[in-house]
Amino acid sequence: MTPIARLAALVLSAAALASAAPAMAQNAGQIARVRGGANCPGCNLFQADLSNLTLRGVNLSKARLRQADLTTVVMNRASFAGGDLRDVNAYGGVFGRASFARADLTHASFVGAFLEGANFAGANLTGVNFSGAEMDRAKGLSQGQLNRACGDDSTRLPRGLSIPGCR
Repeated sequence: MTPIARLAALVLSAAALASAAPAMAQNAGQIARVRGGANCPGCNLFQADLSNLTLRGVNLSKARLRQADLTTVVMNRASFAGGDLRDVNAYGGVFGRASFARADLTHASFVGAFLEGANFAGANLTGVNFSGAEMDRAKGLSQGQLNRACGDDSTRLPRGLSIPGCR
């Protein structure tokens, strides 16, 4: 086999392997179940539209919610523990006593969200916008976490903690 033929065979093999890799697209069936109020720990809810829903106490621990729309949801006592919530839009969401423990919230938006009693222990808050959020009774927050997030003058935090302004 000539060097060019070997290279062509290698490229074709690599292309075949790449196309056989599992896709990380959303799972419509899992999204529909969650929209109906079902628990779905570990589910793939990538880019799911859950806006305007009331899903109290739902278990979405370790779920992939990256780029999901949680605008104006009511998800009190929900568990997102260990989940992937990067780039989530949770504008105006209600998350009283929800668990975000060990979740990745990188670049999420919780503008105007209600987060009273929410647990953020070990959560990655890099780039999170908490402008106008009510979180003065949130648990598990450290100054180090908040230093990587941002807020504004109306962000309510637990006593003794502060947050940099958003730019």
